[in-house]
Amino acid sequence: MLACPAQLIWCETIMARSQKRTPAIRSTKKVKSVISSIITIAVAAVAFAAYVIDGGVEEASGTPTSSESSVAATAPAASSETAAEYRAMLASLDVKGRAPGTGYDRELFGPAWTDTVSVEYGHNGCDTRNDILQRDLDDIQLREGTKDCIVTSGLLSDPFSGELIDFVRGERSGDVQIDHLVPLHDAWVKGAQQWDEQTRKNFANDPDNLLAVKGTLNQQKGASDAATWLPPNTAFRCDYAKKIITVKDRYKVWVTEAEASALERQLDTCAA
Repeated sequence: MLACPAQLIWCETIMARSQKRTPAIRSTKKVKSVISSIITIAVAAVAFAAYVIDGGVEEASGTPTSSESSVAATAPAASSETAAEYRAMLASLDVKGRAPGTGYDRELFGPAWTDTVSVEYGHNGCDTRNDILQRDLDDIQLREGTKDCIVTSGLLSDPFSGELIDFVRGERSGDVQIDHLVPLHDAWVKGAQQWDEQTRKNFANDPDNLLAVKGTLNQQKGASDAATWLPPNTAFRCDYAKKIITVKDRYKVWVTEAEASALERQLDTCAA
């Protein structure tokens, strides 16, 4: 027996009518009427299934709230030439094991989000966190009296999850966090111990190494490199690898064999 798709009340009505006991069908007209009803229901079922697949109905895991909803994720296109350039950049990095993490301290990379750096946005009168929020969020609102610095609200198209997330400063500020694509601790055990203080400050605040992302995923990633953590949004992994390679090449942060292999695999997804 055909079943009605969920939420189609008119379909259930037709089914109910067709299931009532009636005298034996005595005419061709009645036979045609029943067949027509069955065909109508079948067509509706197919159409509704297509509607669900296309994203018209949320998955059973939950319905998005005003602070979070799904968006279609499309893989970034990249030419084989561009991928080749990143492969060459990756191949130029030193490959070796991690140094001991002894002595690591966040303060060795300068005050969090300091503006006293010689990278983009440095010395502009605004802290790095708000610089990145202004860059990565849409529909931003700025707090009056802060010289257009502090972001009070905005909308993030999160690259890590493929979701839309409302950012509101205050108790929910942590919904959107700033990720270091190459984590500070990862840099520390792969070369940063030999840097001077200013280089470490620049690294920690370099916009090319920073991305506004969903807070829970930033926490999940922690200090992981590409060998042990990748964004759930597979469509972003090509760009994720390219961004990491760019930063590691700029600061000559080395990679482990496992990390190099992981980045290489993600570059394989970049080909158009």
